[in-house]
Amino acid sequence: MAFKGAVVTNLHLKPSQGVRVKGYIAEDCKVFSINVGKDADNYAVHCNPRFDQHGDIKKLILNSKEGNVWGAVMKKDAFPFQQGAETWVFFRYLEDGIVVCLSSGEQFAFPLRFPLEEISYVSLMGLQLTSFSIE
Repeated sequence: MAFKGAVVTNLHLKPSQGVRVKGYIAEDCKVFSINVGKDADNYAVHCNPRFDQHGDIKKLILNSKEGNVWGAVMKKDAFPFQQGAETWVFFRYLEDGIVVCLSSGEQFAFPLRFPLEEISYVSLMGLQLTSFSIE
């Protein structure tokens, strides 16, 4: 079962604020994504856990998108995600980047690749949203 996703806009998050996205991963999920940034064409971070897609098996893919153009891919081996289970990912917005925190406790700094005054947009695809909080 594939989930279509959700979009949250007009957030107005400033540096030091963060957003926690909690969701259910379908049992047959191959990939899902959470995007945090300005709008649908400008992601400060694209968080893309891949169970099995594009040759990646249980890899976490991080990227950015500016003006609808993708940046350089960053791949991580950390993969606490399980099909048929709930998970969460927390994104802390800092002046020079986004800290991505996983439910397992692992975290990664992802640099801001373009100027960003605030986080106003979060979208997810392939993940059933169960909770969304600003922290």
